[in-house]
Amino acid sequence: MARILSLTLNPALDLTVSLDTLQPGAVNRSQGLSSHAAGKGLNVAQVLADLGHKVTVSGFLGAANAAPFEALFARRGFVDAFVRVPGETRSNIKLAERSGRITDLNGPGPQTQASHHTELLERLQQIAAGHDAIVVAGSLPQGVSSEWFVALLRRLKALGLPLALDSSGSALRAGLAVAPWLIKPNAEELAEACDLPDAARATVEQAALSLRAQGVEHVLLSRGAEGVSWFGPGIALQAQPPSVAVVSTVGAGDSLLAATVHGLLSGWPAEHTLRLATAIAAQAVTQLGFGIHDREQLARLEAGVVVTPLI
Repeated sequence: MARILSLTLNPALDLTVSLDTLQPGAVNRSQGLSSHAAGKGLNVAQVLADLGHKVTVSGFLGAANAAPFEALFARRGFVDAFVRVPGETRSNIKLAERSGRITDLNGPGPQTQASHHTELLERLQQIAAGHDAIVVAGSLPQGVSSEWFVALLRRLKALGLPLALDSSGSALRAGLAVAPWLIKPNAEELAEACDLPDAARATVEQAALSLRAQGVEHVLLSRGAEGVSWFGPGIALQAQPPSVAVVSTVGAGDSLLAATVHGLLSGWPAEHTLRLATAIAAQAVTQLGFGIHDREQLARLEAGVVVTPLI
């Protein structure tokens, strides 16, 4: 299997509170609480590990509460290349209702400084060449500008490795200028980044084709329960997942990205890759936490994915 470098510049401790129905402004009684060391790149890394890959994780990590992350790295066998910064890694509170609706309260994270940015660049320059692909996922922490982020992506792309990007807002907008190997926005994120008039299916699919013409090799467009569209070299496919009982949508897109990278690096046919990736994303919404925990369920879900050509 491959060696993959996964960057999470702004990781988080996800505190998920399960409850029946959120009543704003009232006393709510939770049905459970779980805590996970997370962040999009780390979520991707866990699925990649379950698919058999060797993963190095990096980014910025608050030194004051690094222990849960370090425990995750040890448990998963990740190579730890994170730069420690003063302060605490942010906490994100997720209110998960029985209906599947999630309300996010995301923290700001620690302040990064120029010295931390330089240290990360030097560290990545030293280790990246030993990998087969790079994933950069998640938001930007305090202190990181869009301009620095673009410089980071350009430096990583110059290494000649496949570069996958999954972000939103200004980070995605800036990253598109670098023309990564693969991007995985949802419809709303792509509409915002490309200044589209709306996030209608025809509008965002045309934007995906335009990005392909500008050098983005693979555009993976997620629409939640409505499925996934994939545009790539000779690829224009739509996948519809089977219906599942939704516990939490957190990590579904990260699972989709990880499994697609897995299929591409494994040289699989596009339909096979998309079918498995869609099934792994569908499985992700049935659970709290990240990774592939039930192979029998996954096989049933994969059998229920419908893949059709788009063009």
